[in-house]
Amino acid sequence: MKVHPFINAEEIDRLNTTLAKKISSDYQNILAEKESLLVVITLKGALLFGADLIRKLTVPIHVDFVRLASYGAGIKSSGEVRFLKDIESSPEGKHILVLDEIIDSGRTWDFLRKRLGAANPKSLKICALLSKPSRREIEVTIDYLGREVEDKFLVGYGLDFNEDYRNLKEISYLE
Repeated sequence: MKVHPFINAEEIDRLNTTLAKKISSDYQNILAEKESLLVVITLKGALLFGADLIRKLTVPIHVDFVRLASYGAGIKSSGEVRFLKDIESSPEGKHILVLDEIIDSGRTWDFLRKRLGAANPKSLKICALLSKPSRREIEVTIDYLGREVEDKFLVGYGLDFNEDYRNLKEISYLE
């Protein structure tokens, strides 16, 4: 497979800056005094995105992680979402923002939204760096979105192919 450049590091940083400003502005008006936003980063893919984004936020946060899987060793989703690691914090009564690197079929976010929503949070929103609407199987609302992308198999900046390419500073596509 050949790797082709798709989104450079400067553009990724611009997307993160824009998202962080919007999120900070919105939650500045939502969070009560001494209240923190619970930021849930989806592992492994959103690790780099989450680390970069949370450092740009200007509101108080607590961080937790969740790990779900819907891909096996191939490039197509299995259609089944599996929990590999649950959050450690109680979501009840908290404002929660989930960070995900990409929304494609919508199944993973739909699964997590239902799971976290059942725990009675004050609010529950999603922030995704990327969205592939052409791959959507379940319609989902993305509250904060970096940008939409066409249907290419993306790697880098946390995105992988069989665990390879996650450490690339830029996002590329495989052909």
